[in-house]
Amino acid sequence: MCRKWNMGDKRTTQPPRALRTCATRHGARVLVMACMLTLACGAAWPQAATNPNLNAQLLVAARNNDVAAVEHALAQGAAPDSRNRLGKSALLMAAEKGQIELATTMLRAGADVNQSSLEGVTPLMAASFGGHTAIARELLRAGARTEGVDRMHRTAWIYASAQGHAEVVALLLDAGVAIDEPGEHQLTALMWAAGQGHAPVVRLLLERGARADLRDDRGLSALDIARQQSHADVVALLQAR
Repeated sequence: MCRKWNMGDKRTTQPPRALRTCATRHGARVLVMACMLTLACGAAWPQAATNPNLNAQLLVAARNNDVAAVEHALAQGAAPDSRNRLGKSALLMAAEKGQIELATTMLRAGADVNQSSLEGVTPLMAASFGGHTAIARELLRAGARTEGVDRMHRTAWIYASAQGHAEVVALLLDAGVAIDEPGEHQLTALMWAAGQGHAPVVRLLLERGARADLRDDRGLSALDIARQQSHADVVALLQAR
């Protein structure tokens, strides 16, 4: 069947030909379902740069990281919170790609710092996932909320920890995130970092007071998870507690 999108997948485009092939093999109903998944789960076909609509021009310029063109579109009246068919704003695009100049331009223009995509991904989640510390800092200064949950049932906090971005983890802690706040399946940030083998994040979390005795809904602790994944350096850190 057709591939499903997830946040870690860099290949977020599935062109119409692939959908037609899928329909040929599985029937017309599958084509309809595939198109729905495409729109809801992350694939995108680019808008034409010649689209006269100012909002579309803004989004095309943002996609290309053309800050001058973005500023021109804004000056002509484009809405800062314009979104593409996936619900992505220019600010969210900048946060995903770590484009600090574009991000700050959109924030100055009054873009909604908490506006999410159709998948529920906020700019702070995107910056946290990508480890874009400078952008995450600016988003927090502009009022970004840390508690938002996307369709994967994850927060910016969980993404930063699971991806091993220690600087963003520290930034979020300083912003008041509860260090032991569990996510889906009662998994804490420490468990995510331990399971992914991110020793620097595990060390930081332990130093900041994370509890190593908590267990997920399977009854596993961070140490158990690290052992399962054969992350010897993380196991050593947790055993030392």
